[in-house]
Order: sequence, then C-alpha cells, then structure tokens
Amino acid sequence: MMQETKRRLFVTTALPYANGPFHIGHIMEYIQADTWVRFQRMRGHEVHFVGADDAHGAPIMIAAEKAGRTPQEFVAAIAAGRARHLDGFHIRFDNWHSTDAPENHQLAQDIYRDLRKAGLIFTREIEQFFDPVKGMFLPDRYIKGHCPKCDAPDQYGDACEACGAVYSPTELRKPYSVLSGAVPEMRRSEHYFFQLSSSRCEDYLRGWTQGVDARGVSHLQVEVLNKVREWFTRDGEGRHGLADWDISRDAPYFGIEIPDAPGKYFYVWLDAPIGYLASLRNHFDKGQAAAHWHAPSRTSQTYEEFVSDPAVEQVHFIGKDIVYFHTLFWPAMLHFSGRKVPNQVNVHGFVTVGGEKMSKSRGTGISPLQYLDIGLNPEWLRYYLAAKLSARVEDVDFTPDDFVARVNSDLVGKYVNIASRAAKFISQHFDGQLAYMGATDAFTDGARALADDVAAAFGAREYARAMREIMAHADRINAAFDTAQPWILARDQARRAELQDACSRALAGFHLLSVLLSPVLPVTSGRVARTLFGMDRDFTWDDAFSLPRSVRPYQHLMQRVDPQTLERLFDAPEAATSPNPMPGAVMSPTPATSVAPGEDTITIEDFTKVDLRIARIVLAEAVEGSTKLLRLTLDAGESGADGQPRLRNVFSGIATAYKPEELTGRLTVMVANLAPRKMKFGLSEGMVLAASADDEKAHPGIYLLDPFPGAQPGMRVR
Repeated sequence: MMQETKRRLFVTTALPYANGPFHIGHIMEYIQADTWVRFQRMRGHEVHFVGADDAHGAPIMIAAEKAGRTPQEFVAAIAAGRARHLDGFHIRFDNWHSTDAPENHQLAQDIYRDLRKAGLIFTREIEQFFDPVKGMFLPDRYIKGHCPKCDAPDQYGDACEACGAVYSPTELRKPYSVLSGAVPEMRRSEHYFFQLSSSRCEDYLRGWTQGVDARGVSHLQVEVLNKVREWFTRDGEGRHGLADWDISRDAPYFGIEIPDAPGKYFYVWLDAPIGYLASLRNHFDKGQAAAHWHAPSRTSQTYEEFVSDPAVEQVHFIGKDIVYFHTLFWPAMLHFSGRKVPNQVNVHGFVTVGGEKMSKSRGTGISPLQYLDIGLNPEWLRYYLAAKLSARVEDVDFTPDDFVARVNSDLVGKYVNIASRAAKFISQHFDGQLAYMGATDAFTDGARALADDVAAAFGAREYARAMREIMAHADRINAAFDTAQPWILARDQARRAELQDACSRALAGFHLLSVLLSPVLPVTSGRVARTLFGMDRDFTWDDAFSLPRSVRPYQHLMQRVDPQTLERLFDAPEAATSPNPMPGAVMSPTPATSVAPGEDTITIEDFTKVDLRIARIVLAEAVEGSTKLLRLTLDAGESGADGQPRLRNVFSGIATAYKPEELTGRLTVMVANLAPRKMKFGLSEGMVLAASADDEKAHPGIYLLDPFPGAQPGMRVR
C-alpha cells in the first residue's frame, strides 16, 4: 500500500437551530461525520472538526419573549444541554461555538462588505407580509398557506415540504400568520439582496456544482447535482432559474446588524453558515480546543495560516432539507468574497421511525436523551446507523426489531463472541501468549486487503458496505474457530500447538476487526486495545497490519439489547406531576398532598399555557400487548381542514381501572396542546386527566375526571 499524502481537513456538520435540544436526526448526522473524522485521524490526517449553535432569527426572538428571557439567555439555556448529548454518543468536536459570538459578527460583516465591493449587493423596495396583530413583518417560517406550485395546504413561506418548490412568501395562496392567525397585510420595506441571478454567479455555480476537487472527488453527490440542475432551468416564461437572495430583515430581529443600514439585520441564513468559519477561528484563537469537548486536535497555528493553505479541504455534512443554501448561496458567498469554497458537501437523508418521517411538531421520533437515560449503549446506535448509512441521499429507517436483531447478531453474536471464546483458552493454557503455526503471510495479506477495502468504504462514506465486509470477515473467523474445535483440542496434550494456533488466529482476527470498527465503536475498541491487547493507546489504522503476540484475560465487552428496555424508548414521557405516572397519557393530580405557598407553585401565566378542553370519548379500546393502556378516540370539538370533525387518538394508562365499554360516550378533560408523542402502539395526541393517591397501595384507584352535565366537547376549562 502506497503511503497516503497527509491531508488537512476542516469538517463541519449543519448548525442546529438553538430553539430546542438535539433530536435523533442531529445525532445521526453527528455520528456520520464523527465516524468519518475518526477514520481520517486514524489514518494520520490533520482534522479540525467544529460545530456551533445557530442562534439568530425571529423564531428564537419570539420563543425567548414567550419564555420571559432575552434571546441570549434563551440560547444559553439550550446550549447548556449540548455536551450531554455529544459526550453521551461519543461525538468529539474540536470546538463548539455560537453564531452570536463576536467572531461571527465580524466575519459576517466582513463577507458582506467584500460582496458589496464585488458589486453583488443591491437594495430595492419589496412588498412584505406584516402581521397587524403582532405589529411586525413576518419571517418566512411564520407565514403559512397553499403552495403556489402544487397547492398543498399549510406550507411555510419559503419552501414546500410536499413538492420541494422554493418560492417567496408573497407567492403563497391563502396566507395566514402562524403567530396570530391573522391574514397578513402587504407593506413596503427596503431590503438588501445578493445578486445570485447575475451571470457571474450562474457561470461560477454551474462550474462548481459539476466540478471535482484536487483529489478528483465530486463536490456534490449525483442525486444532489441532479436537484441543483433543476434550479438552473428556465421556467415557462423564460425567466432565469436562480433568483436574487433577500439577505435582510427589519427590526425587531435577533441577529447581526448590516453595516451602515440602521434597523436592518442579516437574514439568519446569511450568517449561519459563516458560523462554520467563526467556530474554526475561535478554535484556532484558543490555541487548543476546549477540554470540555474532549477535543483530540491541538494546534498552535493561526486561523489565517490554516485557511490560506490551498491544501486545506473544507468538508460539510448536511441534511437534504438545506441543500439549496449550501450548494448555491454558500459557495457563491465564499467565492465572490475571496474565500475558500467547499471541497465536498455531503448530503444525507432523514431518519424515519418505523417508516414514518420524524417530526418535532408531531412528537414522532426518538429522544436521544431518553435513549441514554434508559441505559441503552450509545455504541449500539452508532453501529446500527453505520450499518444503514451510504453515500447516497437515502432516509435511514429505525425499527425496534431490526435494531435488536442487528446489534445482538453482529456485535455480540459475531464480533464480541470471538474474543470471549478464544481468549479463555489462551489465558488458561498459554499464560496469554499467542503463537502461530507455519507462515502467516496469507493471514497478513488478507488483513491488508480487507483493511484497504474497508478504508475505501469509510473514505467514501459507504459505511454500510464497510460493516458488511467487517461482519463477513467475523463470520469467517467464527467458522474457522468452530472447524478447529478448540474445546476438543484442549483435551489432547499432543495437540496443544494446534489449540494455540487456532485461538491465536481467532484473536488476531478479532484484533483486526477491532481496528476496523474503531471509527464506529471508539469506546469498545479502546477497551480492546488496552485491556485485552495491553496497549497504552487507541488503535491507529496501521495496527490492522500487525499480528498481536499476547493478550490479557478477557473482560466483558458488550451485552445484548434487552427488547423490553428498548420498548421504553417509545413510551410517552412520564407526567412529572404524578407520583406514579402511568405510561401513555395519564396526568394524576394528588389531592392527598398539600403544597405550601411558594413550594412548587406556578404563576397564572404558567397555568394558562395549558389548554384544558372538554372531550367526549367516542371510542375506548384495549391495546394489544399492553395491560395498562387504553386507546381513546376523543372528540374535542375540533374541525379538520376539510371542515369535517377532527378526532384525536390518545393512549391512557387507565386499563386497570376502567373497562372500554364503561368509557364510551363519557365526557372527560384533556390537555389539548400537549405535543403529540410517538409510542410503539401509535401516535398519542393529547392527555386525559385522572386522579390517584400518593400512596397507591394504601389508597388504590384511578379516577377519570368527569365534567358536570351540560359541558360540551371543545369547551375550555379555566
């Protein structure tokens, strides 16, 4: 194998919007990038892996206002929870920063000035939607209506989730304000634009999107390039496919001020990708990455020295929903401001759960913190995702049965099984010493060939292919071990050399597999290197080509997935107000407990945030596979978009207290604005209220709230 030229890499993931904790889609992207970064470092390359919170924009300003905080306080509270997610899933950024940091303010304004000097910034008056109730111009994502292309209802003001069209909010049909529900008014305002429609931008972007970097690697995947080409096409009236980009927003707005433009701020999508550079600059300015993030990269060079090196490669990992910004605006901004453009923009699909697209608003998906809190091994998820990820823009589906089968079969039944069986014989009969009968050239040549194939797969982000090759080799090792029958050889003193050889070759194979799995299983492989093979460091890729000579006594490495524990990942969150909350949707006030004034009290404003409604139980049904849950179909007096009554599906843990036939037709009280929650039995769209005692053993019973006769579905409980 020829010595690979040392690479200098600047790697980022998309910046998460700082209005909530990470969801499973974030974690998948970070695991994909972290795996690639770890592989590159194992090969001896220099990598600087940075991230940041996307902290600006009207949504954060509005959310902070509702929470009674400044935007900075609101963002800081979100950022405080990042480390637990990243550390929990062994994701090692060199630096984590914020787009509201001084570096980003300075860089965004510098890039804007450079684009202005290049003649690509202009102003014009536009008509823009204004919410007369809130007294502010509406951001794109706070306007909804019918898509102007496909007529899908309830689409946001900048892009259609149904057909993928990108458009201006003023093109929406039947628009309404998400904030107040009011029909927005058209008002005029001067805005700043980046002239993306210019022939200079088009010519450059046509070349860049179809180009390759110095290593011959395409900037974009084929699927992404095909999508980008659509945006260059002309419509039926002969107009250019690329539109000028509105880069300004009017006060009030939480963001970066546009130089020499009072009351004007950069649109969040201008300064957000610049946050990649700001985090990188912060990383270099520190001289070394913050210890809190366990950063492996240490550097004394300057930011300017690094980014001015033409050998530096800039690599982005993003989701398919933000391709437009990263393949058109971002490279154009960088190029025409005189900066380095990306070498690769690697796009992945979404995470689906049981075939259903994950959605924060619908409460579907997997909570990363719940995954960690119930004790599931983070490396199980790292492996499961790796076994499904390829370089194509494909969705990754998580299904519980597949997760259990894949982890238990591959990681425990194939991989760990080798060491647990072979090391026992070496420790008992040979004092930990390995020895090989005859030549080992074929063994080492095979290891080199496999390592090269897996390296090519990792480098190309074909993780699923890499995992298939690794597990196929694990099968071969196990088959050879079973054929040798060491348990029989151990009974015959005359065949001890055969026994030592069979177990040594199995453990050499396990050593190889551990090296190859290191980017995916960094903690397990580190334990293997130190506790089994006695090394004082983690594996490097070159370790794949060496034969181990001794092992220490085997220590347990990994347990199997317990399907019952995994089921808890799909339970609804437990109600904090109940001493013994039922799974599903029971909120249990506790009348037997008095609360002293000032002790766990809430304000009237807190109370009014909970939308309590009268609901009629149209149907109650037992839930197959559960002894605690009932499935309730509720009428809360709502209508759907078609004008027909809208019924809600709610799972409630009251099966021990009520038979389904006892509940049908009854009125109850429900929490109507609780975020929906995906459970293994289906989607739960609310919560019904019931009472139970603190001491349920002494005072058993669950009592569903029963409104006084005369109450009607949809009435507000105040």
